[in-house]
Amino acid sequence: MKETRIIGLLIRDRIKEAGKVQLLLTRNAHLIKTRLGFHELNQNTCSRAGVVILHLTGNPQEWTALEEEISQIGGVEIQHMSFIY
Repeated sequence: MKETRIIGLLIRDRIKEAGKVQLLLTRNAHLIKTRLGFHELNQNTCSRAGVVILHLTGNPQEWTALEEEISQIGGVEIQHMSFIY
């Protein structure tokens, strides 16, 4: 069986938590096949909240360790989807 895992991160305060998240993702770059990040932006406002979507690759045991590390960062909510086929 093969598994594909997608992780969604809600970063509640990008100014405060984005640096910690970035360091963690850089350290685990070998597990990240695709990364998509976005936040609301217009002429008057740049939202403090942001969302990052990760498509993981590699060892599923390392995915679990990555999720545990992310969950230790205050102000970051994590959700995941797994597709097994």
